[in-house]
Amino acid sequence: MRKASIEKANAISRDGFVETFGGLYESSPWVAEGAERERPFEDFGVMLRAFERAVDGASEKEKLDLIRAHPDLAGKAAVAGELTEESASEQTSAGLGRLSEEEFERFTRMNRAYHENFEIPFIVCVREHTKESILENAEVRSSNSYDEEIKTALGEIHKIAGMRLGDMIEGGEK
Repeated sequence: MRKASIEKANAISRDGFVETFGGLYESSPWVAEGAERERPFEDFGVMLRAFERAVDGASEKEKLDLIRAHPDLAGKAAVAGELTEESASEQTSAGLGRLSEEEFERFTRMNRAYHENFEIPFIVCVREHTKESILENAEVRSSNSYDEEIKTALGEIHKIAGMRLGDMIEGGEK
């Protein structure tokens, strides 16, 4: 895929910007709407920070909705083929599309326990992990407080979006 220049991202219409970048943050185009208001962007880093500010400045409800828009790792949506194109690619890159029955059960138990503990899906930037390190990360994070975990989940979401944006914009090799 050919990356677009920052100049092109600055030049497209508001609707075109939201359509192009609305999927960076899982099923939450409102983030792109917020970032778009800060155009023109000087470079990739400035553009990325505009997206991050849109999330960081959102209400607690909007942040929770964003977190809850993320699918479980190797969960029902993955099995049913209902993931966004971005999530499907990312989960596959970490080997989550090729789980043994035992591994699938481990992820199912992890997802269930995490939901019971925090009432949100477990979110991790899977491009930085393997199947094993994802499960280890979930175990470590299970001792976090609710507030710590919300903050951690949002940080992971920013990493995911940064990598997605880096796939789209020149100078964004993250």
